[in-house]
Amino acid sequence: MDQITRILDRLLALHPKEIDLSLGRMQRLLAALGNPERRLPPVIHVAGTNGKGSVTATMRAVLEASGKSCHVYTSPHLVSFNERIRLGDDGRYVSDPVLCEALQRCEEANGGAEITFFEITTAAALLLFAEHPADILLLEVGLGGRLDATNVIDTPLATVITPVSMDHEKFLGNDLAVIASEKAGIVKPGVPVICAAQEDSALAAISRQAARMRAPLTISGQDFLAETDQGRMIFQDDDELVDLPLPVLCGHHQIANAGLAIAALKAAGLMPDAAVLARGLKSVSWPGRLQPVVHGPLHDMCPHGTEIWLDGGHNPGAGLSIARFMGEQEERAPRPLYLVAGMLTTKDPAGFFRPFHGLVRHVGTVPIVSSGTGRTPEDLADLARCAGLEATPFQSLDAALADVAACAGKDGEPPRILICGSLYLAGEVLARSGMAPD
Repeated sequence: MDQITRILDRLLALHPKEIDLSLGRMQRLLAALGNPERRLPPVIHVAGTNGKGSVTATMRAVLEASGKSCHVYTSPHLVSFNERIRLGDDGRYVSDPVLCEALQRCEEANGGAEITFFEITTAAALLLFAEHPADILLLEVGLGGRLDATNVIDTPLATVITPVSMDHEKFLGNDLAVIASEKAGIVKPGVPVICAAQEDSALAAISRQAARMRAPLTISGQDFLAETDQGRMIFQDDDELVDLPLPVLCGHHQIANAGLAIAALKAAGLMPDAAVLARGLKSVSWPGRLQPVVHGPLHDMCPHGTEIWLDGGHNPGAGLSIARFMGEQEERAPRPLYLVAGMLTTKDPAGFFRPFHGLVRHVGTVPIVSSGTGRTPEDLADLARCAGLEATPFQSLDAALADVAACAGKDGEPPRILICGSLYLAGEVLARSGMAPD
């Protein structure tokens, strides 16, 4: 066990609950550290249910294409904890020695007091962001917004709210408007808010908060548009129309995410010219989101010609977007589609699976090795059946893929496989395939 793992294990033990939304513990620790949150580069703060990472990755790619350096904070990670913290001085993930020192300083300043894992590791990230140079900090909310550990920034350049859907109901509530209100808790007085297209109840809640804060609100589909036109992407608002290449990230929803990222940069006063935007859109990288798996042992155990996709989406909104993409692939090149899925107990599997009804031949459910809160394959298979899908539990990813291979052999045509349902499962696949994020 390496030193960082030992420290992270100790930090996990500082609070009996994994999630306990509050700002008091965070503010206490930041004060003990000399309030690094007051010494950060200008911040763009990003909340929402789906698309936070993609929007953030797109903003980073465009800003770096324009010559700016970016700190980036995202969660969770896929393979290594270091993925959560990208430092703008070299644009790479934080190194082990630098991360280790920051975690130790936070552990010492905390003095053994009760604090959640996300809170103390977020404090370590803010400490690093304050002490390393960068032009911009792209700060992604962990869960919710109002009481999230990242919500300690007084005056960001802009706040962004990606599509809101049902997720983390245990902590945020069972009503979409209530969840949207929690997400909108990052809105600050007078600071521009850039909002994705939302369901009516969610948009009403976000609009009310923006009005309370007298924060200018820009809404996708009303104040700006991002759409495809003859194999290109068009971004249009009241000021201009910009013709751009399609984003390299797969899926129609990535057009909307890219448009949201561009609108956010414009609201923050960071809008580059079309040539720079084009370079940025062509260089975006965000692993584990409709990512092809084209090599490695998992790929090799499948029949020749098998098409494998990997996505860590895990809620009903993500299910809709992923199923739409898979439907487009079916229209482009028909193949039998098999799902191999693992999910956490905190998610809504039936809601995730339901959009795949009529599209999927079979679901193989698997355990999540890297998390102690995964659903059993048997439980997940039952919930897939509740969504109208045929499903079989397997005790390993390898066993599920072997079953797909056997079925494909009988069909006589190479399958299309979607490994999905959890970022933890996506991380396991990337690690085994030698495709860890860099």
